[in-house]
Formats: sequence, structure tokens, C-alpha cells
Amino acid sequence: MKSAIIRRAVFAGSWYPSSASDCEREIAGFLAEGKDLNPPDRTLIGGIVPHAGWYFSGSIACNVIHCLKGRDATDVVVVFGMHLHADSPCYMMAEGAWETPFGEIPVEETLASELAQKFSFTLETPTSFTQDNTVELQLPFIKYFFKDAKILAMGVPPHKNSLAIGRTVVEISKHLGLRVKVIGSTDLTHYGTNYGFVSKGTGKQAVDWVRNENDRRVIDAMLALAPENVIAEARSSQNACCAGAAATAIETAKHLGADQADELVYATSYDKSPGDSFVGYAGIVL
Repeated sequence: MKSAIIRRAVFAGSWYPSSASDCEREIAGFLAEGKDLNPPDRTLIGGIVPHAGWYFSGSIACNVIHCLKGRDATDVVVVFGMHLHADSPCYMMAEGAWETPFGEIPVEETLASELAQKFSFTLETPTSFTQDNTVELQLPFIKYFFKDAKILAMGVPPHKNSLAIGRTVVEISKHLGLRVKVIGSTDLTHYGTNYGFVSKGTGKQAVDWVRNENDRRVIDAMLALAPENVIAEARSSQNACCAGAAATAIETAKHLGADQADELVYATSYDKSPGDSFVGYAGIVL
């Protein structure tokens, strides 16, 4: 049944394809690229994904979300994202549906309603919302791999108070009998003149520093399942643009039973488009 109120896609046709056939073709290519990634042999509850245009990081996000599918049904995919500061409000679309090239994804409205009673959110609607790529870029993958699942997407700031939202999502979901997967959407270091961050110069030395030192510090915090350290590391080192999303996804996954994290893949935009300004991307499964 189609929802009467749909949040229209903003980035389809630019950051990713607008048609189902073109998206499916891209996904097939991404899965072929990821055939040797060797995900851990255990039930996966969540993941950390990047959110650049599909050309740059779609393969990473696609393969992480594909790994989450598993054999058991999923009722709702909870997605944390948005580019926010520590003092930003939390955001949520609590009703309606999201548009994707594969069809709409309904919001899990009961979960959203109960969550909104416990926390202060800026409530968006399908016709009044902040344009933000962090969630939308994941939606075709979610619809493709979790055909019948609903979604609850939230913007959470990089503050320890956001972690309580993740814990409460789990409490409410268990009470409602919902089977949940969780995704945190963040890119890593934005380096170069385009981003006003040039502390290590330019060229190979800068790329190596981002890859082997700056991004590695926040990735290690994620792999340690240490959400507060993720937030602190991003604040001090500018190595995650949506640390609140990643941290809250980790906190949620821990309360869903995750006790281990694995790095599936790492890359930078420099790998596909060398230049003095570039961004890091990691795919992590929980």
C-alpha cells in the first residue's frame, strides 16, 4: 500500500541514479567489487557507512548494508545521520515515507511516536525538511536489500546525550517486538583547501597522514565500540563529519547485542579523483 505523504528524493539523478534499473546496475557492480571483502561470519546488527556520491563511496555503503541483511527478517532499519554540531537539535521525520527509485520506504511511526515522547526533536515532515545527503544516499540500498522493512531516520548531534536516544530506540523496539538493524552515516577527514584543513601540506604526505593517522584514530575508536571516544576524537582531530551519527549507531548496536566491530573496507576520494582536497571513507560492520 502506498503512503499518501512521501518525502521526495533530492539527490537522485545527481549523487546516485534516479531509475531503478540504473540503481540495480550500480548495485550489481558494487557487489562484484566487494566479493573479496570477507565479512565476519556472525550475525551483524549494524554498520557505519559513508555518504558521498555513489561514484566515490557507494560501493562501501552498498557492501556494508548488504552484509547486514542476514537470513532473518528485519522490521525496521534505524539510520542516524545529518551534519550537526554539538549544540544542534535532534531531527526526525516521524510519519510518512521516503522516496527511492525502488519504491517508497514507510516510516516506523509507532517507534517514532514513542521516541518523540521521550526526547526533544525538531520534527520534519515529508514536505518540510532539511536537505541532507547522509540519509538519502543509503535509501536505495536499504530498500533493495530490506524490501519489506520500515525506516526511522534521525539526525543526532555529536554529544553524549545522543547516546541515550540509541539506548531508548532499543528499549522501545524490544517492547514493540521489532527486529532492528542500525546504520550510522559519516564520512571521515575532509582534507585540503576546499575544506580549510591543510595542516600537513599537500600531495602524498597529506594523503598518507589522513589515511594512516588521522582517519585511523577515529576508525580505531569505532572498532573499539567506544562511542564517546568517537565523538571526542572527531572534535579534536576533525576526522568525522557526523560523529554523533556514528557514535549513536554504535551505542544502539551494543544494546542490541553487538560486542565486536570489524573494518570491512577503507578508501578515500583521492583514490578515484587525485587532488589536493579529498575525503576519507570507512565501512564498518557491528
